[in-house]
Amino acid sequence: MHNARIKGVFKIDDITSTNPIAVGDEVEIEVEDKNETTAVITNILPRRNYINRQSPRVKYQQHIIAANLDQSLLVATLKDPRTSQGFIDRFLVVCEMYHVPAIIIFNKTDLFRKKEEEKFAEISEMYKAIGYQVYAISVQENNGVDALRNILKDNTTLISGHSGVGKSSLINALMPNLDLKTQDLSGWSGKGQHTTTFATMYDLPQGGKIIDTPGIRELAITGLEKEELSHYFPEMRDRLTGCRYNNCKHINEPDCAVKQAVVDGKIYEERYVSYVNILDTLGEDIPKY
Repeated sequence: MHNARIKGVFKIDDITSTNPIAVGDEVEIEVEDKNETTAVITNILPRRNYINRQSPRVKYQQHIIAANLDQSLLVATLKDPRTSQGFIDRFLVVCEMYHVPAIIIFNKTDLFRKKEEEKFAEISEMYKAIGYQVYAISVQENNGVDALRNILKDNTTLISGHSGVGKSSLINALMPNLDLKTQDLSGWSGKGQHTTTFATMYDLPQGGKIIDTPGIRELAITGLEKEELSHYFPEMRDRLTGCRYNNCKHINEPDCAVKQAVVDGKIYEERYVSYVNILDTLGEDIPKY
């Protein structure tokens, strides 16, 4: 293992993101010292894929979260804190944009009552109908964690979610010797506090890698035109050829196959509402959820 620094040219040449190198990148290095402990990164190999977000500091630049992924796992909760569907759908759009298969995990089933059980049944049915994998787990009660190990085995997986949903607790359950720092929810706000400040990759005991990311409070989509958004909703993408206009935004246009599918109950109304909300905010400031 080497402590490596970036060659200065990467900081100015052909870099459109705030971070020229990301967790998961494959690189070429030159060893600097005789002990082979330090090195210079001389080349970043082509990425198979990556996931990015709008930079939280530089509005018109992107920040690459991680690269060369096999899948992405979004940890969500229905209670303490509640993950909004708007946030979930934004995350799924980003995964679709960069061709990274997405899995949705709802943690804290130990807090479920009848209301949460009914809500999970509804939301699970909706996302599974679209083609996404959805699971319910309780890290607190070690329920469903073993099934996750099989999903993660031999894959490089990005793990994301709001602060407070239990990402660090989940990783501790998967890797008990790691002992990541965890925090309770803030009592006055009900919001999670950040326990991870930068993305970190870990090797799983059973094979594969996981990339832990900072808790995301908001997620803005960058590099996407409004006419392209429907291409990243799978249930809409399958119907785009039925619209009269090639650049149909599926709002007020006549003979729109997407709107008709919503009326016919073939596209979930909740997903269409998310689509409209995302469409309204493309190119604007980071939305809060």
